[in-house]
Amino acid sequence: MSHDTISTLDGSTFVVSDRRGDIEASPDQPEGLFYRDTRFLSRWVLTVNGSRPNVLSTDATDYFAAQFFLAPATGTIYKSPYLSVIRKRFVGEGFHEDILVLNHEPETVEIELRLEAGSDFADIFEVKDALAKKGELYRELRGGELVLGYRRGSFVRETSISSSANAEVSEEGFVFAVKIEPKAEWSTCIDVQPIAEQACVVKYGHGEREAKPNMKKSLREWIADAPTLECDWDPLDHIYRKSLVDLAALRFEPLILPGTSLPAAGLPWFMTLFGRDSLIASYQALPFAPELAEATLRVLAARQGTKVDDFRDEEPGKILHEIRFGELTTFGERPHAPYYGTADATPLFLVLLDEYERWTGDTGLVRELEPGARAAIEWIDGYGDRDGDGYVEYERRNTETGLENQCWKDSWNSILFADGSASSLPRAVCEIQGYVYDAKVRAARLAREIWGDPIFAERLEADAAALKHRFNRDFWLHERGYFALALDGDKQQVDSLTSNIGHLLWSGIVDDDKVESIVGHVLGERLFSGWGVRTMAEGEGGYNPIEYHNGTVWPHDNSFIAAGLARYGYREEAGRIAMAILEAATYFDYRLPEVFAGYRRDLTRFPVEYPTASSPQAWATGAPLLFLRAILGLEPAGDFLTVDPLLPDNLGRLALRNVPGRWGRTDAVAGRKALAR
Repeated sequence: MSHDTISTLDGSTFVVSDRRGDIEASPDQPEGLFYRDTRFLSRWVLTVNGSRPNVLSTDATDYFAAQFFLAPATGTIYKSPYLSVIRKRFVGEGFHEDILVLNHEPETVEIELRLEAGSDFADIFEVKDALAKKGELYRELRGGELVLGYRRGSFVRETSISSSANAEVSEEGFVFAVKIEPKAEWSTCIDVQPIAEQACVVKYGHGEREAKPNMKKSLREWIADAPTLECDWDPLDHIYRKSLVDLAALRFEPLILPGTSLPAAGLPWFMTLFGRDSLIASYQALPFAPELAEATLRVLAARQGTKVDDFRDEEPGKILHEIRFGELTTFGERPHAPYYGTADATPLFLVLLDEYERWTGDTGLVRELEPGARAAIEWIDGYGDRDGDGYVEYERRNTETGLENQCWKDSWNSILFADGSASSLPRAVCEIQGYVYDAKVRAARLAREIWGDPIFAERLEADAAALKHRFNRDFWLHERGYFALALDGDKQQVDSLTSNIGHLLWSGIVDDDKVESIVGHVLGERLFSGWGVRTMAEGEGGYNPIEYHNGTVWPHDNSFIAAGLARYGYREEAGRIAMAILEAATYFDYRLPEVFAGYRRDLTRFPVEYPTASSPQAWATGAPLLFLRAILGLEPAGDFLTVDPLLPDNLGRLALRNVPGRWGRTDAVAGRKALAR
């Protein structure tokens, strides 16, 4: 998000405004009040005597609240404003706004304060694609409240706006005739209430600042339950706390599993359940907030594919990609109810299920989700392997609105040959094969130890071993010393050098004799920018340091590469990548964005922003957590936690206190290699 905007959020509700607190949304910009994929306010402008006040300062220290300090212009630096305005906004299923006007003069002042309101009720996809509305907008006055509305057949959305102070209410907004005694103040409270299938209840009242999340665990409890970080490098303290707060902010309560919470993918475009994103963020957060993984697994299992549906790219056993609730989805103009166009979420579901049990010892959930896990394996071996060659490929069934690329690099042009030419479909992308390998190894453990099915376990282990052998043969580019990005529809090796090879280390599919070459490429100057590993190497035909997936740096991508390096014993190299990304975070107010530009560090001296990056974004927020796990060497070992730290020099002392897991709570302290009970 732009530095010129202020974002406040609570679950699937968020507000993006300018630094005055005003909203003047253009059709293709994600500004306004959004609730469940619909924009309920696109105009929200405050004026004093017909003019918009200047910004003195903005305070957005809470994810759900912001304050805007304003004053009218005086026309000269020699005259101070005679009054000031403070707007206090609290977001939670709509929002509450306190407006306070302070008179600094020794005499009474009279002003006209006007608040203009409007809404285009745009679907989030209409904003992304700048599409026109098909229904009817209307405005009504109902008992002193202004109601903005939209109707298209049975699809009705409304925004109800009310004020605690007397006002002249029209279809354009509210006009307050304000008279303030000398050195006194005036205030009003405004409630903005979205109405979808039913009216939301605005959660905040006048002056309330304690977070009221939609889930049971408050922000204060969330922070208290997380491990406490001790570190000599002060920026890491700020990055860690920002990650915890942002994960809390992105939580939402799923409709099908009340009382739980799982992470939405990111602000502003992805404030909903994404299979891949929620799985990855939950994996990153396991040593810190294991309840996210439990809820994510339960909800995704409940929404697992049951039939073949070309429009939604659904197949039996497949884990969903994305679910939406807006107008275009309701009318079947988008397939997101839910949409299943991802090939990696299904193996990642199995990976997280095993990792969750390793950390928590919750065998009950593993038994409960056994049918879903077996269905996921059946999808991998059946629908996932479209031509029976032993690899999971993808090709969209929905050729109009489905995703062409169904891996984490899901932009249309992300799977390119080294000369920049496009690859044909279906595509077997390399890291997905690694995920499948890891998923089968892990599922074999669950089958043997928890499901009581050793025959199934042996089959899965044999499948995994055969896949590893086949993959290292078919994907390896002998002359270049790295793995192909993919096999295309003609079984040609897509030969671009990309960050995907780092995910192969994380999955464990790489043969030992190939690891050193992979490490050399990952940390070579073509891939490593100095701020992190680029998605595509400099010099490739498709490389562009500001192309979404073809040269930028993604923090989550780097966290998995670092974890993979640590897995194969390259701990110092893992620390180098971790520090590069963590140092970049200090330039983003300690909040890692979804993605930033891939320019060389010695060229720019600071990380360059990507213009449309989501922030906060779940798996970027989770990246520092996975870095901490990697550099501290945290691994479950039965009912114990192993701690095997190897720290970058400038971190100094590092400890995590009260790490939760099947062992209860324990400390992980740098400089000690031990089993912690």
